[in-house]
Amino acid sequence: MLFSFFKRSKRRQLHTIAFYNLENLFDTKDDPKTLDDDFTPKGAKKWSNKRYRRKLYKLAKTISEIGNEHTTAPPALVGVAEVENKDVMEDLIGSEPLCDIDYDYVHYDSPDERGIDTALIYRKSNFTVKYSEPITLFVNNPNGERDTTRDILYVLGELNGEEVHVFVNHWPSRRNGVNETNYKRVIAAETLKRYMAKIEREFVDPNYIIMGDFNAGPKSESIKNLMELPYLYNPMEKLHIPHERGSVNYKRSWSLFDQIMVSHNFLNHKKGTHSFAHANIFDEVFLTEFKGKFKGTPYRTYVGRKYIGGYSDHFPVYIQLKFNG
Repeated sequence: MLFSFFKRSKRRQLHTIAFYNLENLFDTKDDPKTLDDDFTPKGAKKWSNKRYRRKLYKLAKTISEIGNEHTTAPPALVGVAEVENKDVMEDLIGSEPLCDIDYDYVHYDSPDERGIDTALIYRKSNFTVKYSEPITLFVNNPNGERDTTRDILYVLGELNGEEVHVFVNHWPSRRNGVNETNYKRVIAAETLKRYMAKIEREFVDPNYIIMGDFNAGPKSESIKNLMELPYLYNPMEKLHIPHERGSVNYKRSWSLFDQIMVSHNFLNHKKGTHSFAHANIFDEVFLTEFKGKFKGTPYRTYVGRKYIGGYSDHFPVYIQLKFNG
């Protein structure tokens, strides 16, 4: 009986911090300012209200369960990528089972040509927002034209009373070739480092949580560039096994583009602070293809233009922090 009490108490002390690329979470309306035509009822993918609502429910269910192996509480923070607008965010946190959780969000429209953005979902009972802003990423294509890519979302807040600086990223894609686009992700890393240098001048020993779809693995040039900062730790690096495990799968090879890094402050156990407990990929069976040659890979919404009704082409990733009360 006493053991059971302490076990429950320990589970309550754990707080899940997650990141999830939601794979094209568009509403069904046509925005004339963005390239969202495919995701409309008359578009190439015949994106209907029924399909939209089904995807919302599946994503909401997934988010509510991230980290539930170790704690009964839903995630305290969830960074998300590929959301179209504030309406979509409202619909997501208003869907079952998230509607029963005290969630709110931070979101800004980015200059991305498709209209997809990053956002931060947070539990109001765990997290208080003090300040937020989008950090513009200035990247040019080889022809000199601006690549209108996603902003980096910055949120300063208090997690259970402890001040933290949170960054939600969705770095430039590899669509035009890994090597050809590598410089864009290096620029993203440098942009983030410059902003953090400003924080270092204004705050004493700040706590960082950096999450996102970096379109680059832990050993890539851009991530190594970021990890040159002496106060950062990447707990996800050990999770990547190219032929066995990752957050995305392409041509039967796994990559870990989705990662969460923290500052070394989270490696201590000082009273009144949070300490790092563990990291994982939330690759539960219900999120995977259940048959065929792609069995075990992320169960996505579309394969090309074919609707298959899954969740996302990415698995969520998460870390858990223990509050030292």
